[in-house]
Amino acid sequence: MKNKKAYFQNWGLLDYQQAWDRQEELFSAIVESKIANRKHDSDQPTANYLIFVEHPHVYTIGKSGKQENLLLDNEGLKNADATYYKINRGGDITYHGPGQIVGYPILDLDNFFTDIHLYLRTLEEAIILTLAEYNIEAGRFPGFTGVWLDADNEKARKICAMGVRCSRWVTMHGFAFNVNTDLNYFKNIVPCGIDDKDVTSMERELGYKPDMEEVAAKLKKNIATLFEMELDE
Repeated sequence: MKNKKAYFQNWGLLDYQQAWDRQEELFSAIVESKIANRKHDSDQPTANYLIFVEHPHVYTIGKSGKQENLLLDNEGLKNADATYYKINRGGDITYHGPGQIVGYPILDLDNFFTDIHLYLRTLEEAIILTLAEYNIEAGRFPGFTGVWLDADNEKARKICAMGVRCSRWVTMHGFAFNVNTDLNYFKNIVPCGIDDKDVTSMERELGYKPDMEEVAAKLKKNIATLFEMELDE
């Protein structure tokens, strides 16, 4: 039986390693539930979670990432008050920091749809709809994940990066949406391995700092609507 209920949690400002450990616990519990269901020919509902969090300054690089896309050595990381992790998601290198909504949907896609490309496109659509509520026109860049502005011309700039892991149709990791992010931190990397495109934020596009809680509430609503999920807070 499909379980459309998802538990929403806002973890606030949390160290990246602590958040990763929490993700792994939730992810592993869902995977174990699915294995037990199959073993015992059972149909017990599996859980879903939607996590929002902010991280202190941190750079993370995915399985396919290149070390040289981090332009800082250990001393440089220390001076930038930033940390660095190699992690088990797809994608290359990205930055997380205050003023950014990081979303970790930990979902059993058997409860929704078993199509990882549709999953990514649906997350992108939630960001696009949220930006539209602030009169920011956004879209997709052919051949790349994430959400972009002016993707069809030389002004193309990325406002939301994505990188996910999926095993047995259970997802973890997710997206990083630049709201009031300090964009200077992106100068220390080749973002997502793309060296000829800019990175932007809602603050930069609007000329003012939008309210983080307001943006998060709109985004949460758009995700729930698109996935037809019932959020339990």
